[in-house]
Amino acid sequence: MVGGALAFYILKSIGLKPIFLAAMAVGWRGFAVLCVYQLGLFVLLGTAWRVLLPASCRSRSRIFIWARMVRDATSDLLPFSHLGGIVLGARTAISHGVSQPVAFGSIVTDVTTEMLAQIAFTAVGIVILTTSTPHNSMTFSISSTAAFGLATIVLSCAAFVAFQRYGRTLATRLISRLFPSAAPVTESVASYIEEIYRRPAKVGLSVLFHCGGWVASALSTWIALFLMGVHARVWPVLAIESLVCAVRSMAFLVPNGLGVQEVAYAAIAPLFGIGAEIGLAISVLKRARDIAVGLPILLFWQWSEGRSFLAYKSVAARRARQST
Repeated sequence: MVGGALAFYILKSIGLKPIFLAAMAVGWRGFAVLCVYQLGLFVLLGTAWRVLLPASCRSRSRIFIWARMVRDATSDLLPFSHLGGIVLGARTAISHGVSQPVAFGSIVTDVTTEMLAQIAFTAVGIVILTTSTPHNSMTFSISSTAAFGLATIVLSCAAFVAFQRYGRTLATRLISRLFPSAAPVTESVASYIEEIYRRPAKVGLSVLFHCGGWVASALSTWIALFLMGVHARVWPVLAIESLVCAVRSMAFLVPNGLGVQEVAYAAIAPLFGIGAEIGLAISVLKRARDIAVGLPILLFWQWSEGRSFLAYKSVAARRARQST
């Protein structure tokens, strides 16, 4: 609620009319291009997840692409943090035949490789900011915030990796005490994570795919600016996206960075010669794209889950009748 109020305040303080005029300049065809582009990005992100699995795993790439789509749609549209999207992404893979240890073990590692790629992406943005913009108080403030965000990502990633590698005993004890029935699955997940890290080539390949995903996400912003009639160079747009992501990482508990994203675009875009209203128009377009792409995904996912649940209830009722 606070994030929504902040977003509305920023939009209104700059002016709703110029923001929405800039956003509407894209047109319906341009907006459709952005949505299709986002669907293509899911293929890249799903592949980054799939490459972590061993060759013996016969699960098709489309399962992980679909699970990634559900994961992102959940994080973008439902009132959960990114953790909720991760859990439902793993659940989607499991419902399509992937075993629980493989689904949870691989998605935990996939989150790790995505964080590693984001570290490189954010570092590039900070370098571009400090070398290509005037040195003033605003630049110093943004670069300091981005550096703090980078440090947050690095420390979080280091702690996350350390827990995966050395926290197995602690996790098993905690789960055994709180959820005894889940202890065997927890042990299997921990074993599978260790197995993944024994294949550093696959981990490195996943990092490369995620680096491509971060760059491709920045290119979608460049395309949106081009469709608005704003001719910007690729490098500044890359920096804007990396810095916005860094700021959002510090507020990862806020669902979809509501309000945080708007403030970041309004503050960072002018440093590269792009008006604050254009930066906010980009944010509005991204929100609209997330709804246009994510809502059908969630509806289809809900229909699929409901059908599976009804099928399960039907089988259970049939077995109950047969036993009596």
